[in-house]
Amino acid sequence: MASQDAKTQARRKSAAKLTRGFRGILVYLFVVSGIINLLALTGSMYMMQIYDRALSSGSIPTLLAISALAGGLYLFQGLFDIVRSQVLVRVGARLDRDVAPAAHKVAMDMPRFGFSGAEAASRGRDVDTLRGFLGSQGPMALFDLPWMPLFLVFVYILHPLLGALTFTGAVLLTSLTIVTEVMTRRLSGAAHEALIQRNAMVDSNTRNSESIRAMGIGGRALERFVVANEEHLAIQTRANDITGTFAAISRVLRMILQSAVLGLGAYLVIQGSLSAGAIIAASVASARALAPIDLAIGNWKNVVMARAAWDRLKGTVAILDQVQPKMPLPAPRRSLKVEGITVAAPGSGQVLLSGASFTVEAGQALGIIGSTGGGKTTLIRALAGVWPVLRGSVRLDDADLTQWDEEALGAHVGYLQQDYVMLDATIADNISRLDTEADPRAVVEAARAASVHEMIVRLPEGYHTELGPQGASLSGGQRQRIGLARALYGEPFLVLLDEPNSNLDGQGEAALTEAIEGVKRRGGIVVVIAHRPSALAACDLVAVVQNGKLTAFGPKEQVIGSVRARPAPGETVPAREERVRATA
Repeated sequence: MASQDAKTQARRKSAAKLTRGFRGILVYLFVVSGIINLLALTGSMYMMQIYDRALSSGSIPTLLAISALAGGLYLFQGLFDIVRSQVLVRVGARLDRDVAPAAHKVAMDMPRFGFSGAEAASRGRDVDTLRGFLGSQGPMALFDLPWMPLFLVFVYILHPLLGALTFTGAVLLTSLTIVTEVMTRRLSGAAHEALIQRNAMVDSNTRNSESIRAMGIGGRALERFVVANEEHLAIQTRANDITGTFAAISRVLRMILQSAVLGLGAYLVIQGSLSAGAIIAASVASARALAPIDLAIGNWKNVVMARAAWDRLKGTVAILDQVQPKMPLPAPRRSLKVEGITVAAPGSGQVLLSGASFTVEAGQALGIIGSTGGGKTTLIRALAGVWPVLRGSVRLDDADLTQWDEEALGAHVGYLQQDYVMLDATIADNISRLDTEADPRAVVEAARAASVHEMIVRLPEGYHTELGPQGASLSGGQRQRIGLARALYGEPFLVLLDEPNSNLDGQGEAALTEAIEGVKRRGGIVVVIAHRPSALAACDLVAVVQNGKLTAFGPKEQVIGSVRARPAPGETVPAREERVRATA
């Protein structure tokens, strides 16, 4: 219960933060909407004056004066309507400008906590949804609804029976709005989830397009997409059927009400209780009174989507508000300490590594070996702070990684992940980690340290070569060496390399060894995952990770000799053969 109250309070604070600076604008829009609705009575008043004054008197000057006055009022109504529309568009743009960076920041972090790329991308689309709604007719209806009593009072003044009839129609249409809300709320959430699942499948298929094509499984991949798409369409169709049905019912009720007002007005004129002009005036005013409800029902799908997006954005801001400012810490210079860490896979919660402890001093390189799936990559992700640890600590100079500001820590860490993904930018931008004020000499030095400078300058655009999505214009070895240069950029204290020689030739492996030696000479630490023994050439220490456990740690010759001599606990014969080959 306390946890739920805390979440509710956090969301309220987030809503206040999101709307900060907008409250005055909302009051302004409310007042402008009042003026627009007041001017909307022009049509009713004009009809009354035409029928009851101009026609009865037969005066052309009176007709012209009334028409000119009505024309001016209509012009003012149109101008205020334009102002309201433009202000709402700018409110949407300002909200996007304020919130989109926060939403994108959370979206970038979501995959490392087990969320799919589609779920992460939906956070950005929430901002688009809200901005699009503010530029649509939906907000107009919501701002006009509070002024509906103005028209009801006007009709009531014409005759109480007409006012009662219009009020009854308003109650019926309001009831339809409530029913629409109740019936579409659950479907809206389900449709959003189904959309995320479908988009996640699209993302997966596009990322694996080469494998799908080569193995001839495009038809099967398409079938899985069709199933997910059909589920999304089924839910979306049900939601659209509900809103469409009630929108049609609303329009029919409005037409019936207008006819009923005309019929009742005619009866009252016959009875001598109403003037002929008042019949038309009542019909126009009653239709205008119910128009916001009809418009709201017709746009209810957008209203529901915008409200759901708003709720998720409040949650996004609440997440960022929970992040406390970090104390600036001095640059690490002494050691990397791993103290009994346990790491689980984000999303599934399955423990992949437990109880790992070791220490690496400045000027040393640690090689991590072990069978596939044993937990090596999990360990290096924990060392980089990419995956959070459940228990234990990863410390740089005795300071836990959680004490560091993310950007400050990043300046001291070089990281080459297993699939060495390139950013959609130039080679220079990739190496400099998107630093717009990067020193070109530092970029070249990092490239030289990775022995990739000569390859880069042979490209037509050199360091300004655009890599495109995923760096597809380069070979795997080229991307890997540029990734290594990025890891070495800025001479970080801790360099983490996940299978850095998987796509390198002999020359590239020699360059890798020299790069590791260079980090050691300047007093840094290197942790490298190795499946090929050449990556261990410059390592002083070796750790063996098997079945989620750190089974050995120490000087390279000692550990490798021990690994060759005896199997790890519970190790199968094929696994031992693979490990021996890795350390041969």
